[in-house]
Amino acid sequence: MSDVQGTVEPGFESVREVFEAIAADEARDGGAQLVVHHRGRPVVDLWGGDGVDGDSLLALYSSAKGVTALVTALLVQDGALDLDRTVASWWPEYAAEGKGELTLRGLLAHRSGSIGVEGGFTFDEIIDDRVVAARLAAHRPYWEPDSGHGYHALTFGALVGEVVLRATGRTVQEHYEERLRAPYGLDYHLGLPEELEARFAPALPLVPTPEQQEALDAEPIVPGTRMSVAFGMESDPPLDLVAYGNARAAHVKAPLSAGGVGTARGLSRLYAAVAGPFEGRPPLLTDETLAEFSRVHSKGTDLVTGGENAFGLGLSPLSTVYPPLSPGAIGHSGAPGTQSFADPATGLAYSYARRRFAFMGGPGAPENVPLIEAVVAAARALD
Repeated sequence: MSDVQGTVEPGFESVREVFEAIAADEARDGGAQLVVHHRGRPVVDLWGGDGVDGDSLLALYSSAKGVTALVTALLVQDGALDLDRTVASWWPEYAAEGKGELTLRGLLAHRSGSIGVEGGFTFDEIIDDRVVAARLAAHRPYWEPDSGHGYHALTFGALVGEVVLRATGRTVQEHYEERLRAPYGLDYHLGLPEELEARFAPALPLVPTPEQQEALDAEPIVPGTRMSVAFGMESDPPLDLVAYGNARAAHVKAPLSAGGVGTARGLSRLYAAVAGPFEGRPPLLTDETLAEFSRVHSKGTDLVTGGENAFGLGLSPLSTVYPPLSPGAIGHSGAPGTQSFADPATGLAYSYARRRFAFMGGPGAPENVPLIEAVVAAARALD
């Protein structure tokens, strides 16, 4: 990444310095965007890299999970959904194979065990949430529902989306368009219009260093494991995440686990509306709703990845990953290393989007650490 462009407001110059240092050190990077709002004002809008500008649309993968969770939070806030009602009360087919007692709360906290199906999904299936939901409803879970948690990499959105559709008669995509994207002018799309496809900058695969390749070779994903199931490795052929994110069919269908396309500007604006009053409107979520969705519901060893992590209700409690953030900071990462969040205590909204997959970037690429440190320090100095 080179040729950093864009603007920062007075007081945030240090953020540009960090972004430029990252750009200079990322010889194999395909470009990135960084946008930050502070108390409703845009204070950082930077970009750089081959083929990427501030308007480039990028595949933002699991950022869609965070957007799906925010739509669900609004519906809970409205009284259209009840967190402690069973999934099967809206979706009777889901009760099969011992899943009848799972609540919406457990589903949102990655506790269902419905991480995939034997033999995996075809590409045409995995981009169609309704098909994925139907297959998951009939399938046994990979652990007893609500007995533990594991990252539902490719199925979270289909599961939550089916509940939303059964309960309200409208899809998450429809709710998002009407309540969030259009009113707030968000350049993040769950269903990319054909006329915008020309702005899309295709995702690029990881180019590992020799040391990174050695680490990958030392710990391959073992066939038949939950990790292999959850990340589409049981499919024939195994899911190619880069091709998935770049496919026009996925942009149209917008599968809710990993199908959103947009800019860092779009997601920063969305999370600015969560972080506090924004452009004359009150915060999207009440204090009560925000507290419930940001509260840690699952913590400890992930039954899919084997690592230690924590989940709120579809949103990650990001102070557990980035200590400078406040306990109520919530958001979601995306496979290439993207990260987006709202921190209501400091009034910060942040979105970092990158085009090339980072090494082990799923929870957020490593450069998010110094970037977030600089952003939080600048905001606190101004407050």
